Amino acid sequence: MGSDHYFSASPASPENLRRIRVSLSGRDVEVTTAGGVFSPDHIDSGTAVLLANTPPPPPGGHLLDLGSGWGPIALSLATAAPHATVWAVDVNERALDLVRRNSDALGLTNVNAALPDDVPDDITFRTIRSNPPIRVGKHELHGLLERWIPRLGERSDAWLVVQRNLGSDSLQRWLAASFPHGYSVHRAATGRGFRVLKVRKHGSPPTEPVATL
Repeated sequence: MGSDHYFSASPASPENLRRIRVSLSGRDVEVTTAGGVFSPDHIDSGTAVLLANTPPPPPGGHLLDLGSGWGPIALSLATAAPHATVWAVDVNERALDLVRRNSDALGLTNVNAALPDDVPDDITFRTIRSNPPIRVGKHELHGLLERWIPRLGERSDAWLVVQRNLGSDSLQRWLAASFPHGYSVHRAATGRGFRVLKVRKHGSPPTEPVATL
């Protein structure tokens, strides 16, 4: 792809639409992918590890797939939780178009494919699932997580998959240091050279009754 990256807003590489068969939430389906998006020929190993090591999503509310690509996480969430609203967020317009195509083809009416700035500010998420774009660089990655993790609802979890040799352990330490109050961070699973990190946002502590005279 030359200088073109899957995190480019508008990939300049040829679209080269293709159809692939994948299994999503126990359902064998055919989806459309394209050049200029992340892992166009299959579900990548990290996403597969994430999907295999996360619990069923909450049955309702707003769910977030952060860095959706062509949509394997968002489509899985929408299939497993048909009464929830799934937000597939990406900066890559081609990827978002593929999410819309695939949602329509699979009859999933509960997926919103959106640019980051198009997600309403007042929405909180009952879960975040992400194979984050590590290769954008540490500064950009940290900014991404600082933007979205605080939008978890209380007693809700973010699940992130990161390759071990691309800094999963240092990211875990950074998350714990960056979200020290009201959150917990731990490694939930390991597989195929990847770590699944779980960030839990806890409920607010009970307020002490105010003494009256």
